Amino acid sequence: MTAQPEDPSAIFEALPPSPRAWFRAEYDEALDAAHDLARLKQVQALLRQWRLRAIAYARPGYEEAVQDALQDRTEMFTRYTPPEWEGRVRRAGVLAAPEPPDHGLRR
Repeated sequence: MTAQPEDPSAIFEALPPSPRAWFRAEYDEALDAAHDLARLKQVQALLRQWRLRAIAYARPGYEEAVQDALQDRTEMFTRYTPPEWEGRVRRAGVLAAPEPPDHGLRR
């Protein structure tokens, strides 16, 4: 029998060792809350979220990208423009993404 995408044991096995305890704690807490049937969807949402995390963790370079983000090394991020958008971007006169508004939050 093949594992279902939201199978907790498959998700657990797909995770690297470091976040497994975090997954287990959240999953156990969600199961306890699921005794109230109205909260059963929260368990399903949690499993979907963790399945996506497991996919992200498995991507090559994930840890390095996280460290780059945490250390504000934005020059390491690649801005990707799909090839079919090249003409659209040029016609719109947009060569790069605009800077987000500051709102006085930057230091």
